[in-house]
Amino acid sequence: MIRRAATWTLVVVGTTLVLSACSSPSMLDPKGTEARSVARIWWLMFGLAAGVYLVVGGFILVAVMRGRRTSDGRSSRISDHAFVWLGGIVVPIVILFVLGVVTVNTTAALRRPDADPLRIQVEGKRWWWAVSYTGTGITSAGEIHLPTGRPIEITLTSDNVIHSFWVPQLAGKLDVIPGQRNVLRFKITHPGDYRGECAEFCGIQHANMNFRVVAESPGLYERWVSQHRNAPIEPASDVAASGEHVFQSQSCAGCHAVRGTQAHGTLGPDLTDIGARPLLGGGVMTNTPANLARWINDAPKYKPGVLMPAIHLSTSQTKSIVAYLESLK
Repeated sequence: MIRRAATWTLVVVGTTLVLSACSSPSMLDPKGTEARSVARIWWLMFGLAAGVYLVVGGFILVAVMRGRRTSDGRSSRISDHAFVWLGGIVVPIVILFVLGVVTVNTTAALRRPDADPLRIQVEGKRWWWAVSYTGTGITSAGEIHLPTGRPIEITLTSDNVIHSFWVPQLAGKLDVIPGQRNVLRFKITHPGDYRGECAEFCGIQHANMNFRVVAESPGLYERWVSQHRNAPIEPASDVAASGEHVFQSQSCAGCHAVRGTQAHGTLGPDLTDIGARPLLGGGVMTNTPANLARWINDAPKYKPGVLMPAIHLSTSQTKSIVAYLESLK
């Protein structure tokens, strides 16, 4: 039995090491205040669970090796009733009380508003995230720029089904519910590029409803805001200018918006800064000219169920519209 227990221990340790080597973001690597508080509760729960496991495992080993009686035949000094009261009632009550107090206090602290927060509106779509920066006129999709060291207040809504907004390294999960406004509050402590995702099954493309949070120093963030307050500059090349005409004349402008143009659609993502985004389609593919052309011509092929239909353009039209969209930064 001891050999079997040792074998299982090695299996668990090995599996843990393999999983820890994965590139997925971990809530145990917090870079924000809320994520750090959640990680502390997790480690407390893990420590208590490990302690209970060791104690129970120790009792099992003692029982196997020594039996219920001592070597001189006398009964154990601890009665069966004492084991039941201590191990089955007193200890669980103490553990649950400690976890309850810590969890309630932490939750209350996380939901407490801070002074002068940066307010952002995020809406769950099918299947992507619309982002609006309050008081700036800046809108985007699938990418959120935030400053470090400043309180963040993200208001979450949905125009379809229930989603769940989660950036594991920055904050805990928060449901995004139609007709309800939920608020996520946290503060980023380290600059970086953090992956976010929908953590609530929301349909066929739930797994491809990802986004990224770009955390920058306050100075870099203010520079980004000042650059994006203005509409994109006029196309610098004839090909891009032709692409703008194609964009406005086709159905693109009816679904998408580009600030400073006649395109005011709201059904699809705002494309004002599409040329600066690294990903397309909620993370389905990287944003390259070739991939952008594929996406424009047949988005359902790469993301089945997406609302954007296949658009059959000529080779020259596709080339020009790609040049135009790539210039929007």
